[in-house]
Amino acid sequence: MKIIMLNSVSDLHGYIDKSQLTRELGGTLEYGHSQWIHHRTAIENFAMTVKTTAQMLQTFGTDLAETELPNDVQCTEELLSSHTEHHNKLKDELKLAVKQGATLLTCIREPVTRSSTSKLSEDELENVATVERLLAQLDETEKAFDQFWSKHHLKLEQCLQLRHFEHDFREVKLELDNLMDAQAGFTDIGDSVTRVEHLLKEQKQLEEKGQSLALHGDQLIQNNHYAVDSIRPKCVELRRICDDFTNETKKKYDILGKSLELHKQLDKVSKQWCETGIYLLASQAVDKCQSQEGAETALCDIEKFLGTAKEHQVSNPKEFYNQFDMILTANVQKVLQKLEDVQEMFDKRQVSLKKLAAKQTRPVQPVAPHPESSPKRASPKNTRPAPLSKPQRERFQTHTHSVLTVLHIINELIETERVYVEELQSIIEGYASEMDNPDLIHLIPSALQNKKEVLFGNLPEIYEFHNRIFLKELENCIENPELLGRCFLKRKEDLQVYEKYCQNKLRSEALWRQCGDSLFFQECQRKLDHKLSLDAYLLKPVQRITKYQLLLKEMLKCSKNSEGTAELEEALATMLDIIKSVNDSMHQIAITGYEGDVHELGKLLMQGSFNVWTDHKKGHSKVKDLARFKPMQRHLFLYTKILLFCKKRDENTDGHEKSPSYSFKNSLKMSTVGITENVKGDNKKFEIWYNGREEVYIIQASSIELKNIWVSEIRKVLTGQLEACRGRTQCVIFVVLQWLGI
Repeated sequence: MKIIMLNSVSDLHGYIDKSQLTRELGGTLEYGHSQWIHHRTAIENFAMTVKTTAQMLQTFGTDLAETELPNDVQCTEELLSSHTEHHNKLKDELKLAVKQGATLLTCIREPVTRSSTSKLSEDELENVATVERLLAQLDETEKAFDQFWSKHHLKLEQCLQLRHFEHDFREVKLELDNLMDAQAGFTDIGDSVTRVEHLLKEQKQLEEKGQSLALHGDQLIQNNHYAVDSIRPKCVELRRICDDFTNETKKKYDILGKSLELHKQLDKVSKQWCETGIYLLASQAVDKCQSQEGAETALCDIEKFLGTAKEHQVSNPKEFYNQFDMILTANVQKVLQKLEDVQEMFDKRQVSLKKLAAKQTRPVQPVAPHPESSPKRASPKNTRPAPLSKPQRERFQTHTHSVLTVLHIINELIETERVYVEELQSIIEGYASEMDNPDLIHLIPSALQNKKEVLFGNLPEIYEFHNRIFLKELENCIENPELLGRCFLKRKEDLQVYEKYCQNKLRSEALWRQCGDSLFFQECQRKLDHKLSLDAYLLKPVQRITKYQLLLKEMLKCSKNSEGTAELEEALATMLDIIKSVNDSMHQIAITGYEGDVHELGKLLMQGSFNVWTDHKKGHSKVKDLARFKPMQRHLFLYTKILLFCKKRDENTDGHEKSPSYSFKNSLKMSTVGITENVKGDNKKFEIWYNGREEVYIIQASSIELKNIWVSEIRKVLTGQLEACRGRTQCVIFVVLQWLGI
């Protein structure tokens, strides 16, 4: 390598052109080392920003692609909101990055902008190119992200549209189904045409709502919604229900038209013809009717008035009664009874006047109208109205009392149902929801953390059923009390939710005893202004499910041999079965020590406490001597597959009321047992045994009635096994007969 030693800057110019040298070396090259360092550092930072931003967008895009779409409106709205918020933050980051790159590019080009004669050096040109490339890369990333976000955002919006559509579909379908059921049971018109017209208006509005929702579904399909296969069947179902609904409604219009005509006619008969006739009879003076001329005049007035009956189409009361046979409601029957009574008054008055006109010597006391039916204007002083006959009065009073009693029970049922729903709502909103309130978290004791479902059980499920469904169906029974029984039968399965609630009650009460004195519950009670604490309100569902059967019993007392009586009786039996099932299940969950799963033992049929003697000798030993020994106290649980023997234990918990538990002792498979119905010496005893009487259990009930119930239920189980056995091949008949004690 050749080295040249230079003595001055001018010597340097002989080797290197001035344009390649900086000013301190006598050249013209514009170069600042600190500026170069600053630019390179800024470019490296910007490159890192571009890389980080691209990674953030890619990560977010991956998360979006892997996100599962929710199945309800609220979660979808929350997801859409969170994704949109995250997207907006990333867009802000993009804008800042672009702004940073643009600012950096301006700084690098600054010498050129200051002087038109200045030119960028090669380093500066390279820096400009680098920044422009990074900005272009950022722009491409943004475009790709915007395109992906547009598709994802559209899908989220379509998902939200779908969830709203599905939610509205369920609500409209439920309303239509309920109204269809009400319409199916709408066998008469009721007491008020106004009420019926209002019902038809509601039907029309609901039908339009259903059609509008189906049209909305069609629009979603036309807009290329991704869930076309899910939307189209629901639109078809809505239109089918609406069409069926419309067809059924059209059938009712003929009846409604007839009803409107008859109700108007009924109004004229009650307020015009009957009242005018009653006043006519009341205004005929007795003294003037005693003469032949007076009697003939009065008789002529009556015949003239009766002639006006044709104008009101009541010339024949029986035919008029038959016209109203299709709408024989309480109000209609009352008016028809009034018409019949007025007609009877006229008949009796005519008989009396004809006798007077024929100069009968025996004076006849004219028949006056019923005092309660007389017009407000005063009758002549010498006219003494006579009351209805005793059979008429008793018939009218009995019918009126029955109708009023039914209406009173229906009103009580609905009013208490409304109060019940409001109380459930206050518990959920005032206590359960407050457990998630950040302002009250510090008041919640640690033992209560994450125990909301233990304390409240499935109370929200019970509230939703009563608020959305059952209350509305009960309110429909105001106009049609005969539908009450059907209402309970229809919701038999739904009312089983109480079994789950009652099964959880012991756990809930234990948790309440542990945490009930906390400041959290005191604060919630203060806000609600409740006089009673939460535990009293948590008892409401147990009280409510037992209240229904009492009201149904009261309804049956005053609805004998009337429409809907059979359904009322069936509904009462159903509610009693539900209460029994709830009671049995609460005992079942208190069984301890049983290693198997009680839910695999079949249906729990019976449970109760008995005196039990046992004999484990082999062969047919005489067990009658066992009665001399002290019996064991056992609580029996009869399932379709197994009979459990448990020992009842009353456990005192912290000085509170004792709650029983049942310690498992023994079990017998129902497929191997036999039964002897009667034990010599005590008609309250029966025997359970198996394996040729290898083990014998003498069971003593508290009463003959209880023993008979248990024996009957056990025989049903064994008989069912016999019938099942007949369907299998190679059944050993004599063994089964032995099981049955035959």
